[in-house]
Amino acid sequence: MSNTLPRRTFLRGVGTLMALPVLDAMLPSSVLAATPAAKRIPTRLGFFFIPNGAHMPDWTPAGGEGPLGDLPKILQPLAAQKQYLTVLSGLTQDKARPNGDGPGDHARSASAFLTGCQPRKTAGADIKVGISVDQYAAGEIGKATRFASLELGLDRGAQAGNCDSGYSCAYSSSISWRSENTPVAKEVDPRMVFDRLFATADSTETVEARAKRDRYRLSILDFVMDDAKNLQKQLGVKDQQKLDEYF
Repeated sequence: MSNTLPRRTFLRGVGTLMALPVLDAMLPSSVLAATPAAKRIPTRLGFFFIPNGAHMPDWTPAGGEGPLGDLPKILQPLAAQKQYLTVLSGLTQDKARPNGDGPGDHARSASAFLTGCQPRKTAGADIKVGISVDQYAAGEIGKATRFASLELGLDRGAQAGNCDSGYSCAYSSSISWRSENTPVAKEVDPRMVFDRLFATADSTETVEARAKRDRYRLSILDFVMDDAKNLQKQLGVKDQQKLDEYF
């Protein structure tokens, strides 16, 4: 393209705005020439917490240390990428153990998972555990993405009260901690997550448009599709592929 696409370019349709990912067409040619493609791709980091445990033989490759051989059942979908995969086993989280604090394994397992800290046993407001590694990472690599971090869950849980043998509900409900006494709330509504990712903070979607989407179970993507097709005509092959993946 001879003209650079504005960085804050949105797809529009029926009172809806949808943010776009960073496309090559949005970057000055000098940046594209000077920056290797690999360095333009934001680093992603994800943590998944399984509160009720897992059947470890289905997760642990046989053969011990060294290059991966045949992958176990759960990891089979990653077989084609196993040369990029590192599996760590034999780890434990000591701060999830009682260490003199008595019962409360559920609260300790969740709160110690990413913090590596022993949670203070309290059901009051004086909760304390530690900053979680995801929030450390968000402060370092989160600047390259629209959201520094996204906290998602299946059960909203509670942030106050006694949920596990004298431990505050905040410990059981949160694995992400912005500070030693500030848990990060998680989003459990898929619709809200979708709108947060694809809509914009200054969205012009009207009440009528939202009602229509709800009535016909449409998404923002349905409303902006025509605009997306017109935009694709202006993009190079690489950007077209990126937009296809985004949709």
